[in-house]
Amino acid sequence: MFENLSKNLTKAIKSLKGQGRITEINIASTIKEIRRSLVQADVHYKVAKQVTDVIKQKAIGTNVISAVSPGQLFTKLVQDELTFLMGMTRTEVRLTGNPAIVLVAGLQGAGKTTLVGKLAHYYTKKNKTPLLVACDVYRPAATEQLKKLGEQLGVSVYSEPDEKNPCTIAKNALKEAKNQGADLVIVDTAGRLAIDDMMMKEIRMLKESLKPSETLFVVDAMAGQDAVTTAQAFNEQLNFDGVVLTKLDGDARGGAALSIRSVVNKPIKFISTGEKMQDLDVFHPDRMASRILGMGDVISFVERAEQVYTEEQHRHMTQKIKNNQFNLEDLVRQIQQIKKMGNIKEIVSLLPGIGKALQGVPIDNDVFKSYEVIIDSMTPKEKRQPHIIDRSRRERIALGSGKSVQDVNQLLKQFDAVCKMMKKVQKNGPSFFANLTGKGR
Repeated sequence: MFENLSKNLTKAIKSLKGQGRITEINIASTIKEIRRSLVQADVHYKVAKQVTDVIKQKAIGTNVISAVSPGQLFTKLVQDELTFLMGMTRTEVRLTGNPAIVLVAGLQGAGKTTLVGKLAHYYTKKNKTPLLVACDVYRPAATEQLKKLGEQLGVSVYSEPDEKNPCTIAKNALKEAKNQGADLVIVDTAGRLAIDDMMMKEIRMLKESLKPSETLFVVDAMAGQDAVTTAQAFNEQLNFDGVVLTKLDGDARGGAALSIRSVVNKPIKFISTGEKMQDLDVFHPDRMASRILGMGDVISFVERAEQVYTEEQHRHMTQKIKNNQFNLEDLVRQIQQIKKMGNIKEIVSLLPGIGKALQGVPIDNDVFKSYEVIIDSMTPKEKRQPHIIDRSRRERIALGSGKSVQDVNQLLKQFDAVCKMMKKVQKNGPSFFANLTGKGR
């Protein structure tokens, strides 16, 4: 989502020249470019001016030590200010009461119902027993969608198809939660295409009736400054506790993520980066600032990796690499594990340097599909002993997979490169993943 902003900020900072001391003269054009980049990214112009004024004030007169370039020092100042703008530190969702109640609100199309499912998946992993409540009495499809998500996740869903009062449904749902032993109730509410008095009155009454421990406002990041305006209007009426930004995997310019905390004075608590139930991340302002400046987010990468890789899997794979036994079956397993980590483009953006290097390159979750198709067309022996794949076998594999011989050659060439890289890493010490997670110690 932040590709253009990241590219423009990096370009602005890279142009910074000067030795020994940062002055108003040698940073004038850089400050101007940063402000323009923020405004182009849909950051409110007052917020953009405020941020750049603070950066300028902190930068002027700062001594540049010999080991640090003016650009590096300025990058740190910009990173610190972006982090401050987005809230400094993560803010936890409060889950108090038995059961704890989370009320989800927002406009239609923002992704509320999907978010309810994602929250259920997230808290199930934390040993919570959620009950999902369908309080959208206007859109039957919302209830059906919630039921399907519940089935997919193995989570109970409470609904009353003939009841038109959301407060009645919610109160009955609380009784059902206690009967089932659920310790978390997540309430999906009705949205509208625009803000109206009836919707606001209904959601206010629902909040007063439920007294939730947390009220989350769902914002479509693709909406840009409209998202901030909507958040302001909702907050005045509802006084919500936090924001969830959805659709960060899209082509939005990113201004909502940078502006909303400053304008509404409510923390962003989660970000949604894809359609899968696991594509929900706790929002860390410092990590997001690092990603915006193209420096990646290794901690988030490791957290995702730890969700799909067990210590035993890691140990087994390390041993296979060490013994030169890594084969094409293992490659497919690794691809499938990587896909479980979430959106490929999002994962790549977490790795320092790599995300920046691949800016503008189309990357999606189908990037490995042709590899899997080709490998599926091989015999078990060929998968386990790739060195036996001669010219005639390559032609047969190409024909069976619907790919060209060149595609098969490219796969085998890249497989050899991966094996050489893995051997080199093993020779030099614990694997990259082991170093990051501490599992190699």
